[in-house]
Amino acid sequence: MWKRILLASLAVFIVWSVLDFLIHGVILKSAYVSTAALWRPMAEMKLGVMYLTVFLSALIFSIIYGWLVGEKSLGVGLKFGLLYGLGIGVGMGYGTYSVMPIPYHMALTWFLGAGVEGILGGLLLGMIVRK
Repeated sequence: MWKRILLASLAVFIVWSVLDFLIHGVILKSAYVSTAALWRPMAEMKLGVMYLTVFLSALIFSIIYGWLVGEKSLGVGLKFGLLYGLGIGVGMGYGTYSVMPIPYHMALTWFLGAGVEGILGGLLLGMIVRK
């Protein structure tokens, strides 16, 4: 089971990293430019910490599914990923929007992006982590 969990973690990490680039580096690029005072300059960004955080999140996501979800299937993985993504997205998008002066479309994109990442991660879990 551990091999499948680690393989799933790596697959989820790759997919989430690609989606993060699309969401933050392409879709929201102009929003980040317009709110530049809120963020570190690119030269000061901690990219290693960011990628480690994404990997650890993917690992924990996979462990929760592997250890705590009894029935493992594509459908169950999809449901798990959807709920996880929505849960993370609410906090990321709207929790941040409630305390920081970010544009609404940024909060909405973070929320929806986390949902999409959760769904795709759950599909990967459903395909890889099986009994």
